[in-house]
Amino acid sequence: MITSGRSPLTWAVHLSVILLVVLWTLPTAGLLISSLRDRNQLAVSGWWTSLSASTQNVVFRAPGGDTQVEKDGKFVISGNVLDGGAGEVAAFGSSSLKPGDFEPGQTAELNGGEKLTVQADGAFEIVSDTTLAGKRGQRIFYQATVPSRFTFDNYREVFNAAGIASSFVNSLTVAIPSTIIPILVAAFAAYALAWMKFPGRAILIAVVVGLLVVPLQMSLIPLLKLYNGVGAFFGVPAKTYVGIWLAHMGFGLPLAIYLLRNYMVGLPREIMESARVDGASDFDIFVKIILPLSFPALASFAIFQFLWTWNDLLVAMVFLGAGNDELVLTGRLVNLLGSRGGNWEILTASAFVTIIVPLIVFFSLQRFLVRGLLAGSVK
Repeated sequence: MITSGRSPLTWAVHLSVILLVVLWTLPTAGLLISSLRDRNQLAVSGWWTSLSASTQNVVFRAPGGDTQVEKDGKFVISGNVLDGGAGEVAAFGSSSLKPGDFEPGQTAELNGGEKLTVQADGAFEIVSDTTLAGKRGQRIFYQATVPSRFTFDNYREVFNAAGIASSFVNSLTVAIPSTIIPILVAAFAAYALAWMKFPGRAILIAVVVGLLVVPLQMSLIPLLKLYNGVGAFFGVPAKTYVGIWLAHMGFGLPLAIYLLRNYMVGLPREIMESARVDGASDFDIFVKIILPLSFPALASFAIFQFLWTWNDLLVAMVFLGAGNDELVLTGRLVNLLGSRGGNWEILTASAFVTIIVPLIVFFSLQRFLVRGLLAGSVK
């Protein structure tokens, strides 16, 4: 008997997929919302409260004694703690430990005998029986309820930082060749391991699989010493783009060869045999048949390799250097934070600045991703 309804298992699978999509998307959405929020609101509340008003503890420095006026025998300094900004005063106090002791409209007595009154709209008065001396004004501690505010200030700070444009170009100069070169080398090697018979082919395949598990950190310093030794022999400087291209090629080749070889093995043998009957050489078969048919696998590896090289900082610092002219985008954004983590609120905007180009690459090639990852899994 055939029923038109979906089975409980099908519904469970669909709900699980939806849940996974939400779990993966939610952090990115939160990061985007945070990057557009006012930095003061970002510091005191989470992105999920971005549509509601937030309460902030604020310190305002009142004008000095030179602005006082005499009213009815009293000396008064007045102004507005909101200083033209939006929001309203929810409470105020006379010390940083108790910023919410008094409600708007009440009067607080200060240490020097002065009396402080703050209204909900931010208007304040400091009243004293004697002349207020000194140019440094009284600090007013208050809690302000500020409406939700979205701004591009964080992005302006990132884009206006010195050196961002050159670092962006440096990252492109590193990432594009470091993606193309391994693909070209790995495609030739994968074709040889998939369709050309020669002694030791099985051993080479095993070595490629073994290299997949070698940690980058373990091989980074030996590779650097080898490169510096060869460079010194030929008179090549140590910190060059060629060095980082070769480093990324070495680290990316095992995965590229493994992925492409698995895909090429699954291609129909009859196509190659027909081409050989027509007199085609291995090079002709590779260029005219294998490469066009292997584009899904090539695109899949290109996505992974570009994401890795674009976001990389360790290899770039080691092989390219940390100078002002050589610094890549990830290193430049780290420097914007300062040695003590100042301006941390621009982290959210910096994160989206770094993923703009990878997103373009991913969405351009994502239709080939699944096909390439399933290479060789079905015969």
